[in-house]
Amino acid sequence: MTTTGGAGPAAGPATARVAAIFDSVAQVYDQVGVAWFTPIAQALVAQVAPRPGERALDVGCGRGAATVALAEAVGPTGAVTAVDISPRMVELLRADLAAPGADGQHDGQHDGRAPVEVAVGDAAAPQLPARSFDVVVASLVLFFLPDPGAALAAWRELLVPGGRLGVSTFGPRDAAWEELDDVFTPYLPPAMLDARTSGEKGPFSSDAGVEALLTGAGFGRARTVTTVAEVTVETPQRWEAWCRSHGQSAMWRAVPADALDAVRAEAYARLERARGEDGLFHLSQQVRLTLAEAPAS
Repeated sequence: MTTTGGAGPAAGPATARVAAIFDSVAQVYDQVGVAWFTPIAQALVAQVAPRPGERALDVGCGRGAATVALAEAVGPTGAVTAVDISPRMVELLRADLAAPGADGQHDGQHDGRAPVEVAVGDAAAPQLPARSFDVVVASLVLFFLPDPGAALAAWRELLVPGGRLGVSTFGPRDAAWEELDDVFTPYLPPAMLDARTSGEKGPFSSDAGVEALLTGAGFGRARTVTTVAEVTVETPQRWEAWCRSHGQSAMWRAVPADALDAVRAEAYARLERARGEDGLFHLSQQVRLTLAEAPAS
């Protein structure tokens, strides 16, 4: 694999805040031994079904859960570009891809995988050539963007005629997870109470709503496959470490220092409702994998 890329365009205040959040967790993002982002991204890539030799784009790539799956799918005759607004995420993904011996790497190349270009860039408006990709994927990204419809229209312009798009978004969580996250609600500022990220209302509350976003941006044949993702942890402390390893870390930081011990104690108590017969804690959430195609001409 090759890793290149430069700095992205200047970001607005909201985008800069998102970048700062993910910069702060990049070192541990998807690295704490809890399977979550990778299986969701792999399921999305499988649904989009990239073919050998195709050119694929991963927008909002994070630490590369979808990037690697795309590179494996399109193979050495294909090519993958990955962009993320977080410079630290990009830096670490480049290092992951270039690490000697990682995933069977030999002399700077991964056997059977496409070359990968990694760059800092705003998922809402990637600065890339029009009609340069056969496949675009965005795993758990769309609801973070200030104008999802405009972002989708921008992604459509990057696809060749008939090119395929795949996005993953959240559906409902189980009752135990809902009660657990509600511990933080009294401390969250309005900007963090946006229900888009949890799929509670608006276009992200239903399959039809997400599909309408895609068709409204000019895509055709929009359809959704629903799957269930599960977080399984051994201890409350492992659950907290997992929460602090991704975007939910902002919820913890929103709690005042003098309330943190009480919030933690209540969260751990509520987590007990998710303990299974195996002694482990299980939290589940529906995930929508929504697919569509760019116009044929």
